[in-house]
Amino acid sequence: MAGTDRTGWQRLYRALGDKVQLIGDDLFTTNPNRIREGIAESLANAVLIKLNQIGTVTENINAIRLTQSAGWNAVVSARSGETEDAFIAHLAVATDAGQLKVGSFSRSERMVKWNEVLRIARTLGSEARFPGSQVLPTRPKGPNA
Repeated sequence: MAGTDRTGWQRLYRALGDKVQLIGDDLFTTNPNRIREGIAESLANAVLIKLNQIGTVTENINAIRLTQSAGWNAVVSARSGETEDAFIAHLAVATDAGQLKVGSFSRSERMVKWNEVLRIARTLGSEARFPGSQVLPTRPKGPNA
């Protein structure tokens, strides 16, 4: 199944959408119009949010909120070859995305982001939330759900 094969995504969602997290990447490209279509067609139950795909921070936040309003998960993702800027950790926490994809503990640009998440959690203390397995799917809202 190709990343943009809508029929394949729909079939996969019907078969597995209540069992696993199906994260649309190239299917949605952090684009609200494509996310809306995906919600309407029940193509997935999560969206990979890449800060550099849509344009502005506000547009990313809007894409995250749209995703969440459908009951879907937003997975805030770094890009490979990124810098050591830790903003993405703050974006994931501030939007209550629940998931951050930055890669393994192997390179400095990744470690900066993981360390920032730890600092944020320490600062938030008991107010910090980690959803853990709660990010696993429930049937999202939508006409074909």
